[in-house]
Amino acid sequence: MGLVRRPRAGLSLIELLAGISIISTLSALLFPIYAGAKENARRSQCAFNLKQIGMAFDSYLSDWSGFYPNTGDPYLWMGRRWRWPLKPYLALTAQRDPNDPNRSVGNTYGILICPSDDDAKTKYDGTSYGYSAAFYHTPSQINSMTLQQLWNPSYPSPPCVSQSSADVKYPSRKAIAGEWITAHSQDKVGWWSWLGARNYLFADGHVAFIQANKIAPANDSWPDINLTIDGVYGQDIR
Repeated sequence: MGLVRRPRAGLSLIELLAGISIISTLSALLFPIYAGAKENARRSQCAFNLKQIGMAFDSYLSDWSGFYPNTGDPYLWMGRRWRWPLKPYLALTAQRDPNDPNRSVGNTYGILICPSDDDAKTKYDGTSYGYSAAFYHTPSQINSMTLQQLWNPSYPSPPCVSQSSADVKYPSRKAIAGEWITAHSQDKVGWWSWLGARNYLFADGHVAFIQANKIAPANDSWPDINLTIDGVYGQDIR
């Protein structure tokens, strides 16, 4: 009589635990790589958005003799406000809310939202990006302005003055727009501190992801492109 081959027994408890341990270890190693790759893809999309916004600024400049958007509104830097002068160049379909001209009927999202910005659609600004106040105030105004004048209506702001692209002395180092803290979720507030980093659109049309410690301190000592010393004459990059 020939030998009968016994079927192999199932995995032992030790083998099963070892397999689970290996899978857990691999997951722990690979997840940060996957998450990092996903965030890099979002960052690239965000940069592409700003690049498109830069093209809209260029078209606006061509139509307005080289002058940057200025509606006479000192709070034009806010996302809910600067999008309207550029609306014809951004292919936005939404219309102004007749009860509040800064709000919209329908969304204006599209390229105005950074993919990493989870809350922008539900916030009042409705966009991830802000427009630098340096482009509708004179350099001397910027040098004397305070943060409160940008944010708080109780602090009167100086009159808005259109700035010309011809007056931008360092186009590759002067940011027109960038990711803005007020549009981002609270857990990302660090983006607008010395510990943060974000995408910026520069006056020459290029976009760069820059650490905050590379941004020149504004007249309020923060990495705030609104109040960079000397306005359009100055440089936002250290």
